[in-house]
Amino acid sequence: MTAKQLRGKVVLVDFWTYSCINCLRALPYIRAWADKYKDSGLVVIGVHTPEFDFEKQLPNVQKAVQKFGITYPIALDSNHAIWNAFHNEFWPAHYFIDANGKVRYEHFGEGDYDQSERWIQDLLKEANAKRMPPSIVHVNGQGVQAAADMGQILSPETYIGYARADHFGSPGGIRQGQEQLYAAPENLRLNEWGLAGKWVDYAQVAVLRSAGGKIIFRFHARDLHLVLGSSADGTPIRFRVTIDGQAPGENHGVDTDAQGNGVVTDHRLYQLVRQKDAIRDHVFTIEFQDPGVQAFSFTFG
Repeated sequence: MTAKQLRGKVVLVDFWTYSCINCLRALPYIRAWADKYKDSGLVVIGVHTPEFDFEKQLPNVQKAVQKFGITYPIALDSNHAIWNAFHNEFWPAHYFIDANGKVRYEHFGEGDYDQSERWIQDLLKEANAKRMPPSIVHVNGQGVQAAADMGQILSPETYIGYARADHFGSPGGIRQGQEQLYAAPENLRLNEWGLAGKWVDYAQVAVLRSAGGKIIFRFHARDLHLVLGSSADGTPIRFRVTIDGQAPGENHGVDTDAQGNGVVTDHRLYQLVRQKDAIRDHVFTIEFQDPGVQAFSFTFG
């Protein structure tokens, strides 16, 4: 696709990365618009701009594209060249470009989907689209793509790598880039977290050196996600999740069972908790039965 070839088309550029929960919850709308307006002159281009190093690897992106049913073209922006050309700062970010190649509307983050679709319709009308499907799409995202319960999210995105880590509660703090035997924190306040066991905490990621290591987080949200990766040699990592010391039962996420059991097989976002009970503060614990897991960040929904 060249700029010349896109002249006369309405273009939606979607900046995303596959381990970003906000991006994943927006994808059902992007897919729906791409399908609904493809015969009216809309071209959707995804720009995959990675946050973590593992998101730069083509096989990982290809697997995510297949998993989430994306059929429109994806540009790999691993060096952030397109991101910088747009002066973009957010995941997700949506740029709506008219038939003359001018950015007419921008939207950052989740939400306002009806307004975004109205912009698509208006730009297509300006471009004299021959056919215009009526109404607005209705999307019901499933699994990790289900809409967040925004009114209940009191916990922020939290990074585990020391470069952006906040609210660390294990005694002695983080020892940057060196192996350390951490003790589980006691009496965590809301949004504090800690490690237990032998870990090395690097700038982007913490790596577990021995079986039985844990991550503990006191959170308040319906959903809890954790970006994880398997060991360096690709060996799957078994884990068990508890909520306030108990198996999650019906409050388990899509990547755990009712007993809290799961396996890390790929570098991606894992949904570990989706509560059906009333939302309140809980202490989340994940214990890894095998060494080598890579832990990157928490997000909530």
